[in-house]
Amino acid sequence: MLFNDLIMIFLGVLILILGVLIGVAFLTLLERKLLGYIQLRKGPNKVGLLGVLQPFSDAIKLFTKEQTYPMYSNYLSYYFSPVISFILSLMIWILFPYYFNMLSFNLGVLFFFCVTSLGVYTLMIAGWSSNSKYALLGGLRAVAQTISYEVSLALIFMSTLIMIMSFNLGELVDNQKLVWFIFIMFPLSLCWMSSSLAETNRTPFDFAEGESELVSGFNIEYSSGGFALIFLAEYSSILFMSMLFVLMYLGGYCLSVMFYFKLSLISFLFIWVRGTLPRYRYDKLMYLAWKSYLPISLNFLLFYIGVKVFFKLIIFSMN
Repeated sequence: MLFNDLIMIFLGVLILILGVLIGVAFLTLLERKLLGYIQLRKGPNKVGLLGVLQPFSDAIKLFTKEQTYPMYSNYLSYYFSPVISFILSLMIWILFPYYFNMLSFNLGVLFFFCVTSLGVYTLMIAGWSSNSKYALLGGLRAVAQTISYEVSLALIFMSTLIMIMSFNLGELVDNQKLVWFIFIMFPLSLCWMSSSLAETNRTPFDFAEGESELVSGFNIEYSSGGFALIFLAEYSSILFMSMLFVLMYLGGYCLSVMFYFKLSLISFLFIWVRGTLPRYRYDKLMYLAWKSYLPISLNFLLFYIGVKVFFKLIIFSMN
């Protein structure tokens, strides 16, 4: 019986990873299409019907190109950092709260923070091992950015944890049956959304890639397969952060089309922001993270602790 369970769990994880990879492929297509329409052009429309097969042809092209290595790069760390980045971005999907045939663990939130904190090391090592000043600057920016907003990210998440009193993401679904958390903590949800943009190195916080001043940032020396893996890791984390937003604020996971519609809507917001906003100035992000989001998230955390204690006292007095 145990062996059968292990096989089912393995198959479930495999199907989930395949689903994520296909989702990432079509997310890139959606982004290119939307950016095209924002800029009054068509986007990909040649390969397949309306450009549907474009992501697959891009993947084949990238993975069949010759891999080049800078002569003075640190070969092992240069080679493996995109691979580790991609593995970490897939590992985090184990947290997806399926109702069937899936790993479920009670400390999911801690696992989320551990994996996302590890993600920045891959950017830093990729930038350092390329032995290019632009790549190194991009890597250093990514580290400073992560230190800045991950503090407020954790505090915003803690407010949600106070409401559900559990580290299990599955509990979010049960606690939002009557009212979605976005109505209870609307300002925090906006802070979480913009912190998610910074988490995934997206416009307007894409300083690690700063094309205008760093040519292409931390991944400037990468081509073919290495670049493709960095690209896949980024879009996988965009999908995951969209899924997490839906779990935390929009009613959680349910076996319906509505969940996927909400997921698509949040992913669309990521792309819409990229198409409309210019890059933030670097010192402005530091100001935003340390002087705006940190006090806001701390104050809201204290407020929700007070609300929770107040309702506990009411229930206790009624009993």
